[in-house]
Amino acid sequence: MPASPALPSLRQELSLVPGPRLTDGQPSWTLHDPVRNLFFQIDWPSFEMLSHWALREPAAILDRIRRDTTLDLDIDALRNLLAFLQEQQLLQPASGASPAMAAALARRRGSWHQWLLHNYLFFRIPLLKPDRWLTWLQPHLDFFFSRGFVGLTALAAVLGIFGVYRESDRFAATLMDTLTWRGALAYGTAIAFAKACHEMGHALAAKRYGCRVPTMGLAFLVMWPVAYTDTNEVWKLRRREQRLLVAGAGILTELAIAAWATLAWAWLPEGAPKQMAFLLSTTTWIATLAINASPFMRFDGYFLLSDYLGLPNLHARAFALARWDLRERLFGLREAPPEELPHRLRGGLVVFAWMVWIYRLVLFLGIAALVYHFFIKAVGILLFAVEIGWFVALPLWRELQAWRLRWRAIRQSRRARWSAAIAVLLCALLVVPWPSRVLTAGLLQPQRHLALYAPPHAALADLSVASGQTVAAGAPLLRLTSPDLALRADEITARQDLLGWQAGVAGFDETARHDWQLLDDRRAQLRAEHATVGADLQRYRPVAPYPGMLVDLDPDLRPGDWLKEREPLGDFVGMGAWQVVTYVDEDEVRRLHPGDRAVFIPDGLGGSALAARIAGIDRDASRTLSEPELAAPAGGHVLVREKGGVLYPEHAMYRVVLSVDTDLAPNSPLWRGRVAIAGDWEAPVVNFLRAATTVAWRELGF
Repeated sequence: MPASPALPSLRQELSLVPGPRLTDGQPSWTLHDPVRNLFFQIDWPSFEMLSHWALREPAAILDRIRRDTTLDLDIDALRNLLAFLQEQQLLQPASGASPAMAAALARRRGSWHQWLLHNYLFFRIPLLKPDRWLTWLQPHLDFFFSRGFVGLTALAAVLGIFGVYRESDRFAATLMDTLTWRGALAYGTAIAFAKACHEMGHALAAKRYGCRVPTMGLAFLVMWPVAYTDTNEVWKLRRREQRLLVAGAGILTELAIAAWATLAWAWLPEGAPKQMAFLLSTTTWIATLAINASPFMRFDGYFLLSDYLGLPNLHARAFALARWDLRERLFGLREAPPEELPHRLRGGLVVFAWMVWIYRLVLFLGIAALVYHFFIKAVGILLFAVEIGWFVALPLWRELQAWRLRWRAIRQSRRARWSAAIAVLLCALLVVPWPSRVLTAGLLQPQRHLALYAPPHAALADLSVASGQTVAAGAPLLRLTSPDLALRADEITARQDLLGWQAGVAGFDETARHDWQLLDDRRAQLRAEHATVGADLQRYRPVAPYPGMLVDLDPDLRPGDWLKEREPLGDFVGMGAWQVVTYVDEDEVRRLHPGDRAVFIPDGLGGSALAARIAGIDRDASRTLSEPELAAPAGGHVLVREKGGVLYPEHAMYRVVLSVDTDLAPNSPLWRGRVAIAGDWEAPVVNFLRAATTVAWRELGF
């Protein structure tokens, strides 16, 4: 900028008022643009240049500042201030500048889809101009700002929390009772009332210190409505304590409502007032602490933290520091930081910036998932894509552009080479196959196992084998009796004898000779019935199908005892190898093959780890779960639903059988434990892409 041309004039309606001291101790001033109701905090050098702006000549302004103050400013400082004034439209427009201003406005607005992309995340709708009636109302509510009310509210909070503590069970039961659609509507009404009081707290606190409140209305955060109050004029306040009180007035209002509502719930009798107090107490405590007090979004907590630290535009400044810190850590460019701050404060702001980025990404993706699952799937997918682009892709692209501008310095940096080597190594770790393990739960059991259950209408006649006794194949295990079957067998025998006598005399009787075929058919039918009864009787006289041991026999069984149908009697364990049965989901079973090594570790350290190998994998997913010990309700890993006493897996699970290499005694107990199977090697990125593709394909199928 040449020194000879005169500087453009400032807009005449701008005002300049003193502000608080900055973090480095220098005074500050607040520049107010009343047309847009915007405020700009300026430092001492900027104030001195604006104070002498009427001289219009750059050299004269700088000479006057050097003569009247201890500042030694150069022409670059004046250029920077002029660029700021032009960018914020704080200068009087020159003659014929209308086309240029219109073009600049069009560039800022962009196309309609660019406007929609930038404004769907947050936009405001003014509803009220409350300044006049707030001026009348504020003196009538001055009691709420008194120390007496604050003390009473603190006492109410203590008594209310103590009352909730004494009746915590009833408080929790009431909370569960309200988790219905009707309860959701009631909570929505309570939240609307609390937020209206919240905004009134901001407005009344601002009016108490003489600030104007031009508008109140609704703001939409990713299409979610939240109330807002325009209290920008608090920047006229010189005392930081006053600004902090206005910024925190909403939180304090909700905390006061929560305190009195909690006390009311503890003291009121059952009825509608008590229910209303419960709704107000829960919503205000949660909303205030979880939402309004959070500094990660531009809510009250953000402005409180920003003003407390004396750092306006906290997010933007923290983001700039975080990007600078990232470039320094990666490339060591030794660039000057965006602003000079104490070391601890600068490090805290860098950490804060990363926390804000992560919080916003999780929050907005959660809102997109909520819209997808409960409202319109197409809109949810669109929001997901936009937020990934806005919060991940676009910042990465901008940072890559910043790297491109510094490419010459980056190529000469030794730290950049180390960063590139680490990046290549990390990429290699993602694409190179790694040995992987399939971790699951399993049940250790013998390969040959027979559970003994009581048949219908049975009584114990004799215990042939004691618990823990080894028996040979074919040896009887126990003997049961059934009067019903015995009676039926006797009836069939008597009828067979009768038919045999009739068939014997049929040769001497001409009439009976004609019924010979009928008698023969009836005898065949009785032989079939007799065979059926005989087969049923075998259930009452179980024998060992193979050499083994009878274990877990009920010690209370005595000959003559009557048994219930399906009552467990004991287990017969065959001699030989044991096995581990487990279930693996469809995403991991493809990495397993017969012969793969595995390790079984019993739960509770009930035994030593056992080496095993995969003996078989079912070709199809299991329709039912045969091992209830592996169900999630019993402490296993398979999610199931029960219907008619049968367990059905919620997801596709494949039954895998592992043979145990170690020989175990037949009377060893059945153990549930953890199983680690050495599966195929796989690159981590392949597994991630497969899972992401599966989820995307499933969710896009609407």
